Amino acid sequence: RKNTKRVPSFRKLLRTSKIKLDNKLKNKQYKQQSAAKKYRKEQKKLRQAVRDAVCRKPFPLEEYKKKTVAEKREKEEEEDALPLDMMDEDDLKLMQDLAQKASFITRDLSSNEPVHIKKRKNESVIDKYEKMPRRMQTEPEKELIHLLPIKDKGGIIPQTMEKPVLNVTQDEEEDTEEMEIAEDANEEPLPVLTPEEMAAQRRRKLQERKIHIAALAAAILSDPENNIKKLKELRTMLMEQDPNVAVIVRKLVMVSLMEIFKDITPSYKIRPLTDAEKATKVKKETQKLREFEEGLVSQYKFYLENLEQTIKDWKQRKLKKSNVISLKAYKGLAEIAVKCLCELLVALPHFNFHNNIIVLIVPLMNDTSKMISELCFEAVKKLFKQDKLGFASLGVVKVISGLVKGRNYNVRPEVLKVFLHLRIKEVELKKDSEDIAPKKKFMTYKEKRKNLSRMQRKWKKAEEKLERELLEAEASESKEKKLKLHTETLNIVFLTYFRILKKTQKSPLLPAVLEGLAKFAHLINVEFFDDLLIVLHSLIASGGITYRETLHCILSAFHILSGQGDVLNIDPMKFYTHLYKTLFSLHAGGTNDDLGIVLQCLDVMLAKRRKQVSQQRALAFMKRLSTLGLHVLPNSSIGILATNRVLMHTFPKMDLLLDNESQGSGVYLPELEEPEHCNAQNTALWELHLLQRHYHPIVRKFAAHLIVGAPAEGSGALSPDLSRRPATELFETYNMKGMTFNPPVESVTPRRKDTFSQMDSFLNEELNEWLQKHNSETAIHKPLDFAKHLKESCFS
Repeated sequence: RKNTKRVPSFRKLLRTSKIKLDNKLKNKQYKQQSAAKKYRKEQKKLRQAVRDAVCRKPFPLEEYKKKTVAEKREKEEEEDALPLDMMDEDDLKLMQDLAQKASFITRDLSSNEPVHIKKRKNESVIDKYEKMPRRMQTEPEKELIHLLPIKDKGGIIPQTMEKPVLNVTQDEEEDTEEMEIAEDANEEPLPVLTPEEMAAQRRRKLQERKIHIAALAAAILSDPENNIKKLKELRTMLMEQDPNVAVIVRKLVMVSLMEIFKDITPSYKIRPLTDAEKATKVKKETQKLREFEEGLVSQYKFYLENLEQTIKDWKQRKLKKSNVISLKAYKGLAEIAVKCLCELLVALPHFNFHNNIIVLIVPLMNDTSKMISELCFEAVKKLFKQDKLGFASLGVVKVISGLVKGRNYNVRPEVLKVFLHLRIKEVELKKDSEDIAPKKKFMTYKEKRKNLSRMQRKWKKAEEKLERELLEAEASESKEKKLKLHTETLNIVFLTYFRILKKTQKSPLLPAVLEGLAKFAHLINVEFFDDLLIVLHSLIASGGITYRETLHCILSAFHILSGQGDVLNIDPMKFYTHLYKTLFSLHAGGTNDDLGIVLQCLDVMLAKRRKQVSQQRALAFMKRLSTLGLHVLPNSSIGILATNRVLMHTFPKMDLLLDNESQGSGVYLPELEEPEHCNAQNTALWELHLLQRHYHPIVRKFAAHLIVGAPAEGSGALSPDLSRRPATELFETYNMKGMTFNPPVESVTPRRKDTFSQMDSFLNEELNEWLQKHNSETAIHKPLDFAKHLKESCFS
C-alpha cells in the first residue's frame, strides 16, 4: 500500500492549534521519559544481580561435577556388589572390556559426565583423601578476586580468580642492597671547596639560571598562544631551592613574570565560559584562543598568590621548613614583590584580579617600612591620575575608607592625602523636578503610524540603527556613567572626612582632612554647608590646631561659599579677620611654605569675591602684604607682589597707597586686628622702595612695576611670562628648595686687562737689564724661618 501521509506544510502548521502542538510535544517527551525509565530499571536490576553475586560465598565451578561423579560411583558400587560375587573371572573381565568400548547408545544419558571420562569404581574414600592437595598452616590463604559474572539460561554464575602474589622477599633484598650502596656513597667525604671555588660555582649556577629565564621569557613573548605552558615552568622557578642562588633567582623570576604579563595581557577582562559556551563547537582558532586565555588567567592568579604569600611570610616573620632563605633576605624578596604588585596595579587596571591587587596594596600604605609605604603611595597616585573613567579609583577609595574605619582612625596621614590626587572635577547634583521628569517625545508610535508612510518609517528605523552603530564605533565612555562613578567616589571620601571631624578632632589626620575639604569643598552638597562652616569656625576658635591647619579651615570655608554657597546669606567676616591678624606669623623660616596656602586663600577671599569686599578691607590687606614681603624668602615675595598687582587691577582707587599725602581723617593703625577700621588709606607703600633694591631680579621687576601703578602696557609693564602667570604658580616656580639661586646668578665677564711686553717695557735701561738678569736666574727655594728675629733678640 502506498504511503499517502505527507509532511505538513508551513501554512498547515500555522493553522494547527497551539493546544494540539503542546499535546504532541508532551507525548513525545513522555515516550522519551518512559524509554529512559525502562533503561534505568534494567541497569538497576543488573547492578543488583552483580551486587548479590559478589556478596555470596564464592565456590569453584568443578564442585558440581565432582558431586555428581561421586554419587554415580556410590550408586554403581551398590548395584554391582552382588552380581560381581556371583560371576566368574572370565565373564567379569569380558564385561569390563566391553564397558570400556561402549558406544554413545549404551551410555546412561542421565549422567552429567563427559563421554570419555575414565570410570573409577574401586576408588576408596581414603585414596580420594590422599589425592587432595594439602596446605601448610603457615601458608597464607589465597585471596580471591571477584570477576564479572556470567549469565545464562540457568541464572547468574559467579566467577573468581586467585590474586597473584608478588615476590616480596626478592624486592626487599634489592631495596636493602640499594640502601647499602647509597649509604656507602654518602659515607664518602665531599670535596672541600675554597671560597674562590664556591664563588665561581655560584656565578656559574647563577649564569645558567639567567640564561634559562631569558630563554623561557623570549619563547613566551615571541609566541604567547603556543608557549603559554612555559609560563608554568617559569613560575615554578619561584620555588628555587638552591640556597646559594635562591634569593637572586626568585627576584629575577618575579620581575620577568611581571614584564611578561604586562606585554601579553589583552586589553580586556577575561570572563569564565558558561556551560553552554563550553558545550558548543567552535573553530580551531577560537578554541586555541580560549585555551590561551584560560591558561593566562590561571597562571596570573598563581603568580599573584605567590607574591601575596611572600609578603605575608615577611610580615609574619615566618620561615619555610626548608630554611633556604633567611629572614633578612625575605625583606628584599618582599620589596620586589611589592614593586611588582604596584607595577601591575598601574599597568593592568582593566584586567582580572585588579581588585585583589588593590586589597593587597592599600594596607601596605600604612606599613612601618618607609620604602614599601612610599612605593604603594606612588602607585596609587599614578592610578588616580591616569584613571579617566573612575572605576579603579572607586575601588581604591572603598578599600581606604574601610581601612581607616577598621583601624579606628589610627593610620598615617599620607593614607588620606592620597585623596588629593583624585581626578574629580564635577559630580551629579540634585536636579529640579523639571530636569528629573522625562522629556516628552516628539512623536509617539501612534503618531508615526498616522503621519508617516511605510517608507518613511523604514528610513527612520535605518537612521536609528546607524546612530547606534556610530555610538558603538566611537567607544567613548558615557558622561553619565563617569559622573555617577565620581559622585559615588566623592560620597565615600566625604563620609570618611566627616567621621574624622566628628569623632577625632585632635587626630593627626586632621590636616589631611582639612586639606581635602579645601580641594573638594565646592562639590559638597548644600545641605551640609551650615554645619560644616560651624565646625570649621569652632576649630579655628579652639586654638588647638596649627597655623597650617587654620589656613586649610579658612580655605575650605571660602571654597564652600564661592561655589553653591553664593545663595546662602552667611557673613564670613570672622574668617577675614583671623587671616588678617595671623599674616605676620609667616617668616623666612619653616612657615615659608605655608605662604602657598595663604596665596590661595587671598585669591578666593579677595579676587573672586570682589563684589562682597569693601575698599577699606582691600587696602588693609594690600598694605599688610607689602610689609610681609620684606621678611620672607624671594619666592614668597614674588607671590605677594603678584597678588598686590591683581588687587590693583581688581579694585579701583588702590593707587591711594602710592601717594604720600594722607587721604581723609585718622591715622593708620598697623597693630589693629580689624582690617575695616585700621585706616589703611592714610598710609603709603614705602616697602616697594626697599624691595626695588632686592638682590633677586624678579622681585626688583615686580616692585618697579607696582611703583609706577602696575600698567598693562608701556615701559613699566611686565613681560608676558610674568604677567600671565598666577601668584601660586610664580611661588612654586621660584622656589629655593635646593638652596640655590633661582634663577641662577649671571656670571660677570671680567674686563680685558691691558697687556704689556715683558722686555723693553721700561725706559730705564738699568731696570731692564736687572729684570733680564733676574728672569734668567733659576729660582732657589730657601726654607723660611719665622723665629729668626726672636732667636737673634734672645742671643743679644
